[in-house]
Amino acid sequence: MGSMFTAVIFLGVNSASSVQPVVDIERSVFYRERAAGLYSALPYALAQLLVELPYILVQSVMYALIVYSTLGFQWTIVKFLWFFFFMFFTFLYYTYYGMMTVALTPNATLAAVVAAAFYGVWMLFAGFLIPKTSLPVWWRWYYWACPVAWTLNGLVTSQFGDMTTSLLTYDGLEVPLKEFLKTSFGFHHDMLPLVACATAGFAVLFALVFAFSIRSLNFQTR
Repeated sequence: MGSMFTAVIFLGVNSASSVQPVVDIERSVFYRERAAGLYSALPYALAQLLVELPYILVQSVMYALIVYSTLGFQWTIVKFLWFFFFMFFTFLYYTYYGMMTVALTPNATLAAVVAAAFYGVWMLFAGFLIPKTSLPVWWRWYYWACPVAWTLNGLVTSQFGDMTTSLLTYDGLEVPLKEFLKTSFGFHHDMLPLVACATAGFAVLFALVFAFSIRSLNFQTR
């Protein structure tokens, strides 16, 4: 869990940070071409969103093949595809998040500051440093609104949520691994399809906000 949590945070932030300067530079070109009547905002935004898919797909395949075998997970097609699915959409929503912050701010420098303000909060409420079951009730709403929490839930649940291997707890009790995940982290294997939909939903949400911001906001200066 620690390796998956660290990888998601590090690679996700790297993906979001690396795309921000590119989007910022291309937006200046977009302002010029839109003024010339070459193309409108929505096709431009859609093209920017779609052009990221092949790169993220290759990145996810390479990452999944290397890391899945390194961590020693069970080599079943279902578990591997779940691992690939969650990593693909994690890379995707982090990339779209970086693009969204640029579209909402005047330049890449301010976008990096705004984006970084949420990285630490996402890390705190991801359900690893502080499990969901240990969060106060009035803070759990942010756990459900944290995309990293859904990613970690999906990765852990898809790999370990159905295992009945006995686990020795700190109290000296032996409990099945899947029961330990339920009681200690709130990870339920039967909720895996919902977790998958939520993870993909964040990518769609960030993409829609990016497209709407490109169409509605204009930070052009003379």
